[in-house]
Amino acid sequence: MLTLIVFLPLVGAILCAVVPKSQPTWPRWIAGIIAAVDLALVGWVITQFSRDGGLQFVEKFAWVPMANINYHLALDGLSLPMLFLSALLTLLAVIASWKLENKPAFYFAMLMLLQVGMNGVFLAMDFILFYVFWELVLVPMYFLIAQWGGERRQYAAMKFFLYTLLGSVFMLVGIIALYLKTNSFDIVWLQANAPALVPAGLQWWLFLAFFLGFAVKVPMWPLHTWLPDAHVEAPTAASVLLAGVLLKMGTYGFMRVSLPILPQAYLQWRGAIGILAAIAIVYGAAVAFAQTDLKKLVAYSSVSHMGFAMLGIAAGTAAGLDGAVAVNFSHGLTTGMLFFMVGMVYDRAHTREISKLSGLAGQMPVIAGLMAFASFASMGLPALSGFVGEFLSLLGAWQAWAGTPMQWAVAASSLGVLFGAAYMLWMLQRVVLGQPSYAIADLPDASLRDIVVIAPLVLLTVAVGVNWSLLLGYVDPAVRVLGKAVGI
Repeated sequence: MLTLIVFLPLVGAILCAVVPKSQPTWPRWIAGIIAAVDLALVGWVITQFSRDGGLQFVEKFAWVPMANINYHLALDGLSLPMLFLSALLTLLAVIASWKLENKPAFYFAMLMLLQVGMNGVFLAMDFILFYVFWELVLVPMYFLIAQWGGERRQYAAMKFFLYTLLGSVFMLVGIIALYLKTNSFDIVWLQANAPALVPAGLQWWLFLAFFLGFAVKVPMWPLHTWLPDAHVEAPTAASVLLAGVLLKMGTYGFMRVSLPILPQAYLQWRGAIGILAAIAIVYGAAVAFAQTDLKKLVAYSSVSHMGFAMLGIAAGTAAGLDGAVAVNFSHGLTTGMLFFMVGMVYDRAHTREISKLSGLAGQMPVIAGLMAFASFASMGLPALSGFVGEFLSLLGAWQAWAGTPMQWAVAASSLGVLFGAAYMLWMLQRVVLGQPSYAIADLPDASLRDIVVIAPLVLLTVAVGVNWSLLLGYVDPAVRVLGKAVGI
């Protein structure tokens, strides 16, 4: 089943690429049907999933026996929410791109290929397979930005590719060094045996190599500079998948690889990661406050929100790790909504300048209402999904560091919640309220297709915010297993 979930979009990519040019509508239907079937398969897996914290749906056989490389896929509570996000946001991205007319076959083929890489990263349990899927996502995202992006799309695509490729090179060095010491690429085997086989000194250097690979993808301050450019220049669907899924590959890598395989080095590094996370939370929020471009504001807010996920990972407590996964999931929902809303406004007004978009509520009440909802969810208000992750991350960090100098970093991180509310309210005040500006006069409100795209994200944001166990019931058992491996 997991193989079908990973590679079904590859069939969609091939079909999109080979359809006759005389049938420009076929690629969107192929991508839509394939993405819907893939989401249905993930839904069936969720109904069969056992909440015992262990790996399930395991598929394993020899791939390159002479190098001890296996085709190994499996699923647990850490990867299930990310796999669901990948399937859901890909389908919504296809629907949001339905009217695209510029090279539709290539575009939808790239969306499908991107889903192959995203699904694969969250299911691979062999390092070589993990690395193949990790690198695969770079190619379609590069073309999505470079071909369908804004005026500086070539610069943004190149910067995204080089930054993330450089991080991947360090990760590959770590994988090879780990193999030379243990003679295994099997992530599950290494989680059980590497802590005893790899000396503490070597663990420190291996952790650094993996840190550079994962931290660039998160992205952690000060390795975040590629993100605002990529988001601003990318088309709406690519921005949604970049923020909603690709950034989560970094935090997922920390929890899948760095913590359980290199626990001694993690205990040495967690303080530094906590401080960098606190800086990212405050810095991202402060810089978001200064933005005049609506999309750039959302992009910098991602730096701040992902800082909460890294703070929970640095804490290493059950609450902190639960919070990290919850932040990941909620950020995928709320930032996905915000980027979709920005895209809807830009498609109509052809500007993202905040000063030119006043009075949305008077001209586009549905879009304005949905933007307000997404903003409040992003602030982390109680009863919405954003509150779950940020609360648990801060709680876990306080449990880990109360009474130590690190408590000041946790206290500073809590200011990020206040700053986040401030810049979102400032944005809503200038964009939603007031008299409709010249740029949005006579423009239409949300269409039925827009509502179809946003509705699932709104429902999930409320459902997870009201009933935390809807998400944490799957995540917490796997987090308990991870906590035992780390020894915290």
